[in-house]
Amino acid sequence: MFTKDMTINEVLHANRALAGVFMQHGMMCIGCPSATMESIEQAAAVHGINLELLLKDLNEFEEK
Repeated sequence: MFTKDMTINEVLHANRALAGVFMQHGMMCIGCPSATMESIEQAAAVHGINLELLLKDLNEFEEK
């Protein structure tokens, strides 16, 4: 299960295909250096993305 405290890099390490979920939410900078340091929560705040919806979609994608 992915949580708001995980970094984008940790999520992508678990499953590279989740890059598509981030991009669907408008997070196109998944390869930038911040992806290794910022939590999902921090990145969502910076990009004005609904954190709860992003986490829901990441976790649902992973469950498929």
